[in-house]
Amino acid sequence: QLQASGGGLVQTGGSLSLSCAPSGRTFSTYGVGWFRQAPGKEREFVAAISESDGVMYNADSVKGRFTIARDNAKNTVFLHLNSLEPEDTAVYYCARYSTGSYYYPRSYDYWGQGTLVTVSS
Repeated sequence: QLQASGGGLVQTGGSLSLSCAPSGRTFSTYGVGWFRQAPGKEREFVAAISESDGVMYNADSVKGRFTIARDNAKNTVFLHLNSLEPEDTAVYYCARYSTGSYYYPRSYDYWGQGTLVTVSS
């Protein structure tokens, strides 16, 4: 089971840091991805970090504003959100990578419950 946290309400241009931590497992041996889902839209890939700490981003939506990072000492994967825009409003999910492309939800086997990010204009 994964626990995502750190969401909240911020103004345009603000920042948040989301955290994803597993319960009872070690994250360091797994790839982890972040997805988001806005109301009425499909779940969208945001970023991922591989087992070897390679990083991937959805360049179109992230535009260099988000950073994914792993802290093995804390057994946590972070997603740092900067220069937030109202279009970033969504529930953000973290998931454990299983197999296939990092860009697709079907490649992940365990999901957190999501944390809501709301960006006001």
